[in-house]
Parts: sequence; C-alpha cells; structure tokens
Amino acid sequence: MTTTSDPPILPMTPDVVPSRNPLPLSASQEQQVRDLYYKRVRTRCADEIRVYTSTSAIELHPMSNQPLTSNLTDFAACATSRTFTAPFVCRPQRLAMNTCMIARATQAEQDAAREEWFATMDLRRQEREAKEARRKEQEKFHREWWGLDEKGQRVLKTGSEDERKKDQG
Repeated sequence: MTTTSDPPILPMTPDVVPSRNPLPLSASQEQQVRDLYYKRVRTRCADEIRVYTSTSAIELHPMSNQPLTSNLTDFAACATSRTFTAPFVCRPQRLAMNTCMIARATQAEQDAAREEWFATMDLRRQEREAKEARRKEQEKFHREWWGLDEKGQRVLKTGSEDERKKDQG
C-alpha cells in the first residue's frame, strides 16, 4: 500500500511575482514599460554622454585656428540651437551617445524595467486613488461654493434662510 502525498498548495501573496512577465499588458501599459526602459537606459548612459572627451586631436578651423567643436563634453550642449548641422558638427558626441545606448539597451534591461513597473503597480494605484479623492473633494467644494446641485444646476435659495437671519440679527 503506497500512498502519494500531494505537495501543499501555498497561497500566492500579491508581493510575489511568479514569473518575469506574469501578465499580458495592454498597449498603454506596454508604453509605460517602454518609457521606463528608455529612462533607465538614458540614466545609465548619462555619465558617458556628459563626460565624453575625445582622445584624438581636436580639428581646428583653417582660418582662425579655433576648435571646430568647443569642449567635446555634451551632445545636448553641442546640438543646442542647431538643426540641420547637428549630426555633422556633433558627430563624435553623437557616436559616443549611440554606442552607450546600444550597449545598455539589452533584453535584461527591458526585463528589469518590466519588473520595476510591476513592483510599483500598487504605488501607482494608490496615487490614482488619492488623485481621485482630491478631485471629488474639490468638486464638492466647487458645488457648495457656487450653490450647485449634483447635475451642476444652480440651486435657488429659499426665503426662509433670509427670514431666519433677520430673526437672529
């Protein structure tokens, strides 16, 4: 007589994420995960982008002997107030920025962004609920201030309130 014992079934707690991608997300939720992913990659590349220095010689203007790019430190600073010429003038900064972004934009980083999104899901829900409560409170105050009913129609004051004030005063 052999008996098989089934393993105990443990209840799932909401804090435990059973897999890396536990739920299929809607398009807007996927966009939020992508935005978080891009933010994480930009944050990780911020040092490389802002502190880029060229090891090669700086090219000088033939007439004035001034550097063609001033202080190769920041792609954003180089590209400021340039439109068409930014890709050409700021090429070393752009290449450094792109190299870093490509190196950091991995599937592991995307999975980490997705996990962070799921970890902060309760926090976002609490923020939404607090925002909705503030909105309802402000709406109630607005209705009381302007004497509006639930439909937004102005409520006419009755003469009895005026009579009570005269009797008291």
